[in-house]
Amino acid sequence: MRRILPPLIFGLAGTAILLWLGVWQMQRLAWKEAILADIDARILSDPVPVPVMPDPEADRYLPVIETGLITGDELHVLASAKTVGALFRVIAAFEADTGRRLMIDRGYVRPEEKDTPRAPVSATVTGNLHWPDETDSFTPDADPDANIWYARDVAAMAGALGTEPVLIIVRETSETDSSVTPLPVDTVGIPNDHREYAITWFSLAVVWLIMTGYFIWRRLKEERP
Repeated sequence: MRRILPPLIFGLAGTAILLWLGVWQMQRLAWKEAILADIDARILSDPVPVPVMPDPEADRYLPVIETGLITGDELHVLASAKTVGALFRVIAAFEADTGRRLMIDRGYVRPEEKDTPRAPVSATVTGNLHWPDETDSFTPDADPDANIWYARDVAAMAGALGTEPVLIIVRETSETDSSVTPLPVDTVGIPNDHREYAITWFSLAVVWLIMTGYFIWRRLKEERP
């Protein structure tokens, strides 16, 4: 008994830790799902005019509605989507009827349509405020000559377009014949891998327990006369 007691304790302790990690990930899953449900509800709630001084944290995903002129000033952000492939997001300056100059993410065009002229048009746009976190130390600098950006950097784009650092991701527009397809904000891109992590920890707990049982069985078998 003294020979199998240490591996037994070690095995049960390891199993308990792995099970605890699995339970913890399930708790994190419930927490994350509640956050995503709250974001979904917020995204689709009734739109309001853009606040005078929107806060990047408090007003993230805030549904807004504005009427004004979509100007011909635009930036093109290289991106991709599963159902489309490579595409360019069209970030345009928007002169609201209130006198403010904002930015709107109109949606996407295919690469061959990137440089197609798009005339200014008056429209009412409904969408969500967003401050995407898409830049890091590996993000290439924008190519102003080719008008190609590699991330939606709100502050930098506002400087290039001469607007407030406010970006509306268009969900709906009153345009009757738009060549740009809206790509509205949603929670699909927000990572939620806690279920997979939980399954991994629970699976490791089962494997650990089986290995412990096998190790003890081998020791008992070796001690038999």
